[in-house]
Amino acid sequence: MGEYLHGIVDDFVRYWPVYTSIPLVAALIGWVTKLVAIRMMFEPIDFVGIRRRGRPFLGWQGIVPRRAARMAGIAVDTMTEQLISPRDIVQRLDPERIGKEIEAPLREAIEEIVTDVAERYQPGLWERLPERGRRMVIRRVQDQAPHMVAKVIDQIKADVDSVFDLKDMVVTHLVQDKALLNRIFQEAGHEEFRFIGRSGLLFGALIGVVQMVVWLLLRVPLIMPVFGLFIGWFTDWLALKMIFRPLRPRKYFGVTWQGLFLKRRDEVTDAYADLIATEIITPRNVIDAVLRGPMSDRVLTMIERQVDAELERHTGVAKPLVLLAMGGGRYGALKDRIAESVMTRLPDTLRYVETYAADAMDIRGTLVTKMRELDDAEFEGLLRPAFQQDEWILILTGALLGGLCGELQVQIVLLLTG
Repeated sequence: MGEYLHGIVDDFVRYWPVYTSIPLVAALIGWVTKLVAIRMMFEPIDFVGIRRRGRPFLGWQGIVPRRAARMAGIAVDTMTEQLISPRDIVQRLDPERIGKEIEAPLREAIEEIVTDVAERYQPGLWERLPERGRRMVIRRVQDQAPHMVAKVIDQIKADVDSVFDLKDMVVTHLVQDKALLNRIFQEAGHEEFRFIGRSGLLFGALIGVVQMVVWLLLRVPLIMPVFGLFIGWFTDWLALKMIFRPLRPRKYFGVTWQGLFLKRRDEVTDAYADLIATEIITPRNVIDAVLRGPMSDRVLTMIERQVDAELERHTGVAKPLVLLAMGGGRYGALKDRIAESVMTRLPDTLRYVETYAADAMDIRGTLVTKMRELDDAEFEGLLRPAFQQDEWILILTGALLGGLCGELQVQIVLLLTG
């Protein structure tokens, strides 16, 4: 036994630079595997590799982009259930103020609509009208248009859930822009990802000391890849645990620790709210979702009802004569044409209200307020569930990379100490 230990000491003294490098290499393995695993979570955005029959076969796509639809859906479910609803978004909008904000561009659009409809359905009458008469007709419609838009917006506010699918808007936006989905996780969790990398250095070095001692005692080549695999797996697993657990501060061996994500909740709240308010739930996206989304046909119905009411008010007792002159089918087609023209031009017209709408809706303020009301478990549930099912891929990737690095390490050690 004495000779065995003496031989180990002699071997260490002779090759001490090689042996002392083992913990350093282990630290490097811990760090590199974390960096690579994190990169593989988000990159590449699109599949890179070999496809078979048009489908990915052999290659890689970032975990988050690959699971974009599911991750976006989970994140939005949490957002809409706990933070914000369609009613929260539109309830602060003043329809009359919107009517005033868009009056100038709306007047221009109305002139085009009136001219188009008149030339299409009553070309002879419109051509025979003197210019002054045409201007009078156009001006009369222009004067009423802002009030009509205000009434439509009132109807939308009263029944917003039937015309605005918030989940569809957000999921569609994130699936189409996977880089933005990446940014939600990266910006909200940038400190956590940095911690994962740094923890790989520390935990890898500590395990590397054990690895060095075991190698000196046994000198079994399998030790290095096994320890490399263990370093990659354990450091990933422990780092993820330390990010989200414990929910509240607790002492471990005299050191107080709280899950880093929870400890930084104020900073995370600000970053998350900023990104959602400036990139996703914006006035432009909301307007497009309402007027061009899956429920836009219901908005068109609201506009058609409003057009019908306006025509009824203007034709009054003369409506039977108008119907007789035009025919019921042609009169109905005229109403549809007006409503469709208004619907087509509204998105561009409402661009002029975006600054007011952003201030009035105050999406960022609403999100910050609601997020600060969440308890720690609810706050953790904002982002973690979206990729929790795929954490094992991150851990497995770290383990495999660690095992490969360990195999390379043992070949180098054997070469230098052979």
